[in-house]
Amino acid sequence: MTASALADPTYRRFLVARAVAMTGNALTLVALPILVYRLTGSATLTALVAAAETAPYLVFGLPAGALADRWNRRRVLVVSGSLSGLALLTVPVADLLGALTFAHVLVVAGLVSSLFVFADAASFGLVPQLVGRDRVASATSALVTTGTAIGLVGPLLAGLLVTATSPALALGIDGLGYLAAAGVVARLRWPGSETTPDVVAGRRLRTEVAEGLRYLWAAPVVRWLTVLGTGASLAGGAVSGLLVVVGVEQLGLDVDSPALGWLFAAGAVGTLLASLALPRLQRRAGVGVITTTGYAVALAALLALSASTTLLLALPLLVVLQLAMTTLIVNGIVTRQVVTPDHLQSRVNTTARLIAWGGSPLGAALAGVVAGAAGTEWALRLASGGLVCSLVGAVVVGVPRFGRLDDLRVEAPG
Repeated sequence: MTASALADPTYRRFLVARAVAMTGNALTLVALPILVYRLTGSATLTALVAAAETAPYLVFGLPAGALADRWNRRRVLVVSGSLSGLALLTVPVADLLGALTFAHVLVVAGLVSSLFVFADAASFGLVPQLVGRDRVASATSALVTTGTAIGLVGPLLAGLLVTATSPALALGIDGLGYLAAAGVVARLRWPGSETTPDVVAGRRLRTEVAEGLRYLWAAPVVRWLTVLGTGASLAGGAVSGLLVVVGVEQLGLDVDSPALGWLFAAGAVGTLLASLALPRLQRRAGVGVITTTGYAVALAALLALSASTTLLLALPLLVVLQLAMTTLIVNGIVTRQVVTPDHLQSRVNTTARLIAWGGSPLGAALAGVVAGAAGTEWALRLASGGLVCSLVGAVVVGVPRFGRLDDLRVEAPG
């Protein structure tokens, strides 16, 4: 039986670094939309910031993946984390000076999200390099479980912190978390941590991008998990962009109510349950069955959420919705990491995430417009159409027939 990735002390330190950063991220998850809603009072602008956080993947995803396969992955994480921390710290400083504006927050959100694209690309290749391909599922599960355990408590603390102080302060704490995590990663070493991949002299970046695209399209399991993920990202973008607005306008919560944090915490519970269950599911069920079932469950939960008017009903629905969505996302990530050759890891995974997440900013923006005109209920119903398309598409192209992860690992190129 393959040893857990947690048996590796270097991976454990890497996990600690990620946990520090995740703690700050959990605060920002709640504080950022509250900050924007307080500054503007606009559902549309609140959703716009969510779109700005995901849109950089559309712009930088392809070149970032190719560049991360050229660069030293550990250094990319250190530099991107440091710059993100410094950017976030400008928010509480501007707030203290009475100079904080919506434009400032929008620029910081876009910058941090742009840096995340490069960090994400580096991480895709770093994890298999650090723990070995046979422990990727264990390593990814540990990362998701840690993040969601933090995400379970973080939103509750964020709700209290925002009520007692200010949402700008929470973003500053996130900035300190980024800087601390970058410091830990800077000190880590493992076989290959100091190497820079060989680059063919004179080879253009677009040629390397095209190589990743060709592999993604040539592997059916990677192709369809990626393409169909676009519908799920439309729905996910709508929910994340409007969650605070749903709490205020649909569930009747006050804009400064700590209960807004409960909505995010409910999602974290679903993510935690998915991260704990997925490794066992992937051993027993095919990747395709997991995917198709995830779309069906997410669709039912989102439609029910659109009709909810009480916090008591919305919370369990958010748990189920996020459980299904996390299962879809992590199942896709682990599958790609298992089947993709090392020299293509960053390119294939960032390209796949770009395509699959491409609908997220569009979903957030459209949902904001619809919510402003017709209410959050209709915005969520419209968003459910993305899941309908993914579910129908999965059945039509034969996704349920995709095999178990262990079988895909055996078939993967060395």
